[in-house]
Amino acid sequence: MGIKEKPVFINKKVAMENLQKGEASCFDCGKVIKANGEEMENGSLFVYEDGPKEIFVFKCDDCFAKSPDLSEYKECEVYSRIVGYLRPVKQWNEGKRQEYTERKEYKTPQS
Repeated sequence: MGIKEKPVFINKKVAMENLQKGEASCFDCGKVIKANGEEMENGSLFVYEDGPKEIFVFKCDDCFAKSPDLSEYKECEVYSRIVGYLRPVKQWNEGKRQEYTERKEYKTPQS
């Protein structure tokens, strides 16, 4: 059985689009957050700061009453090869990070 990814959004617009599609769920318990037009019936959208970034998450009213904190969140550190060495991508200079985002992944047919 795989690990279920926690619902985290990088901007409010995408979070609200997921709410309107019925795909918003509580970060802590996974309970579906229901929308009534522009209003949320059983939860709220919260903004947490992670260094210079903002993270948007939904929390149901019950989980927020238990703990308003964002727990069990840790950004994944990605390593890749650059000039022969494995290094965390976030330590690369701006030019190399841009090259990394433009990389294309190719799969060869299995023989």
